[in-house]
Amino acid sequence: MTKNSLFWLLFSTSLLMTAGYASAQNPIVRDQFSADPTARLFNGRVYVFPSHDIVARPGQGRPNWFCMEDYHVFSSANLTDWTDHGVIVTQKNVPWVDTTTYSMWAPDCFFRNGKYYFYFPATAKASYARGYAVGVAIADKPEGPYTPQPAPIANVRGIDPNVLLDKDGQAYLYWSQGSIFGAKLKANMLELDSEVQVMADLPKVGLIEGPFVFERNGIYYMTYPHVQNKIERLEYAIGDNPLGPFKFAGVIMDESPLNCWTNHHSLLEVNGQWFLFYHQNELSPKFDKNRSICVDSLSFNADGTIRKVIPTRRGVGVTPASKTIELDRYSHLSPAGASIAFLDSLNTFKGWKTVLQRKDAWAQYNTVDFGSKNLKTVQVRALSPSGGTLRLSLDGVSGPVIADVSVPKGTEWRTVESRVSGNNTGIHHLLVTLGDGSPVEIDWISFK
Repeated sequence: MTKNSLFWLLFSTSLLMTAGYASAQNPIVRDQFSADPTARLFNGRVYVFPSHDIVARPGQGRPNWFCMEDYHVFSSANLTDWTDHGVIVTQKNVPWVDTTTYSMWAPDCFFRNGKYYFYFPATAKASYARGYAVGVAIADKPEGPYTPQPAPIANVRGIDPNVLLDKDGQAYLYWSQGSIFGAKLKANMLELDSEVQVMADLPKVGLIEGPFVFERNGIYYMTYPHVQNKIERLEYAIGDNPLGPFKFAGVIMDESPLNCWTNHHSLLEVNGQWFLFYHQNELSPKFDKNRSICVDSLSFNADGTIRKVIPTRRGVGVTPASKTIELDRYSHLSPAGASIAFLDSLNTFKGWKTVLQRKDAWAQYNTVDFGSKNLKTVQVRALSPSGGTLRLSLDGVSGPVIADVSVPKGTEWRTVESRVSGNNTGIHHLLVTLGDGSPVEIDWISFK
């Protein structure tokens, strides 16, 4: 067992909630659109505060554009099982928001003074401010309920608020509007306590927005999305002061392979492991204004620079073998004969399927926890027009075979069950290989 696998095994034994689950694989939320995730660690749980994309109906904001009217919060004890705590703030309940605009963009949340402060942008009514403003809602628990303040923060004009609490106890607020701005916050977390500064030495050409600032080993990291070419990539700059100046240091994530015009992110350390939360449009490949949040592991070089993150479908976390293993959220696919498709192209929230079309084509799903006792049976939901066979093995193509599954001939989905043999305890990578060349489509796999 690797050190990383041991970390996840220990982490996955944390307290789990039993309702409102979403699975760990990317995207981590698959019953609604979500974007712009800010992840925070509160009380031993990871909470993610994203924006909430909806499909606009007539009269809702600007046609064919981003449409957002409220915020949800999601949490997990193990980065595998995610709970939706429901709506925490909605535009109709914020006195200063112009509710015709549907413009509740990227938020943040921070704990201080025994309270949770939720920072969110929106277009303000003319009587409060001109254009975008940033408001605050306050709660006693990270999942709410939150009470919005009656007016936005004075002298903050823009979007994408982000909060940093420095080691000396001074809090800072950052936001964007053409450039990235920052200022000190008063201890009440509701008012600025300094003049607004433009963050110096950041890129001057191309859209720059979405600041997320953190400190590590005495280095302050200013991270942000930037349109260097045609769509956003995630970049970072470093400095020795919370308000800069910052010097460009590199790229965290390249432009989306799905051609999503935006990306927006946060970084979080949990038990010594860093993670990058971001978004893409895999649930809406033809309309990138409906996005979905993801998470992948992130690491640093010895000199403090950030290693580039490659987005994955598998994501992070340990998947218990007794739960639904969605093979389409694979770690690796064979070079030929394996592909992924929607189960229902008209309702993408139903998810994906894995299609194996050629003998010995395979898909591998990493980091499955088979537990401490040998499992006896496996269920596979699959279909095969001609009837086909699947071989299940552990830890690679040459690893031990633990099951052979025969999928009956037919054009309807069926759940078939087979015996599992051999020693299968512990954490392993699961490999599923097509046995005889008759194509098989796979929805999910689960061991009992």
